[in-house]
Amino acid sequence: MSLKVAVQMDPIGAVDIDADSTFRIMEEAQARGHTLFYYTPDRLSYREGRILAGGWPVTLRRERGNHFSLGAETEVDLADWDVVWLRQDPPFDMGYITTTHLLDMIHPETLVVNDPFWVRNYPEKLLVLRFPDLTPPTMIARDLASLRAFKHEHGDIILKPLYGNGGAGVFRLDPNDRNLASLHELFTGMNREPLIAQKFLPAVAAGDKRIILVDGAPVGAINRVPAAGETRSNMHVGGRPEKIGLTARDREICDAIGPLLREKGQIFVGIDVIGDWLTEINLTSPTGIQELERFDGVNVAAKIWEAIESRRS
Repeated sequence: MSLKVAVQMDPIGAVDIDADSTFRIMEEAQARGHTLFYYTPDRLSYREGRILAGGWPVTLRRERGNHFSLGAETEVDLADWDVVWLRQDPPFDMGYITTTHLLDMIHPETLVVNDPFWVRNYPEKLLVLRFPDLTPPTMIARDLASLRAFKHEHGDIILKPLYGNGGAGVFRLDPNDRNLASLHELFTGMNREPLIAQKFLPAVAAGDKRIILVDGAPVGAINRVPAAGETRSNMHVGGRPEKIGLTARDREICDAIGPLLREKGQIFVGIDVIGDWLTEINLTSPTGIQELERFDGVNVAAKIWEAIESRRS
């Protein structure tokens, strides 16, 4: 089977070929004989009933500094393609949301991965709210008095932007911290969105586990250990990836959320687990498949393409 695959992503020249999940997905597609087309989100457009993208045919190589070649720039009608990957990184802002509305117009005749309707309606820090028995105590609020009451109850909390990513803007406020009001003022001065607060989990010192699910089933995990003096374990901010297995509790969490992910067309998902608690369900642009392949020998990209190919056969 040879598929025509368009990839909506951030500029390809900047990717780290040894860590970027989109690069690995595209590399596997190329190895399987699929045709690749690359474009950035700003080149997506609607025109008189058609969803168009301006971009380039692309060929990949695993060579640092020389990892891709582009063909002649052209504009394509995405309805003519078999698969479109929605892979740009957040922020999950109105620009991002607009791309999901546009891609919604060609899905499922053109298979958009992950399903853009549910990517839009299930942001990572909000989807977990459907599973309160699996998550630490959590609050979504913009009102300072409500956030103060939550901190008073739990003492040691994490405060972060509701639609952030990569560990940006994540703060730990321990029982002695007096910065809640200042942070609230900072965040609310930047946008009109609520904040998310969660009870701090000391188990994060041992790592924040990223579990990869393909079509609702877990295929493995990596552990992300915070750098010395850091609360955040994201690899974007210095977290160290380590080999780790799945516990019985991890499988319980995956069993609880997997059917919903599969039903809603979320083929490639990364969830975050600290200790025994689910903290995020990442649908927009999950990462971690290259690290998992190095640690466990699991070709996650191949499993993802097997799931896609089964839908296109």
